[in-house]
Amino acid sequence: MAQLRQDYQEFASRKAQVLVVGPENAEAFKAYWQEHDLPYIGLPDPKASVLKLYGQEVNLFKLGRMPAQVIADRSGTVRFVHYGHSMSDIPENAEVLALLDQLNA
Repeated sequence: MAQLRQDYQEFASRKAQVLVVGPENAEAFKAYWQEHDLPYIGLPDPKASVLKLYGQEVNLFKLGRMPAQVIADRSGTVRFVHYGHSMSDIPENAEVLALLDQLNA
């Protein structure tokens, strides 16, 4: 999430809405967002309904949900998905921003 925060203005300038979905309950999510003053939307998903919808992997040996990044266009069509195999397997912001530039072209 720190990576997204670092370039949040770049995402916003491309009219992208950043949404982070996590396994915590609403109270824990709200407390975390307030403590860290995060500029994007956080969606608690304690029942894993969003996780199941997008096929995000859960690996209990790696402490739960594996990272996933999804880009959907304005009509809701998924244009890019990256399922990480570890918490460090996340595309660089530059790659995601380039994809957004392509979608906005």
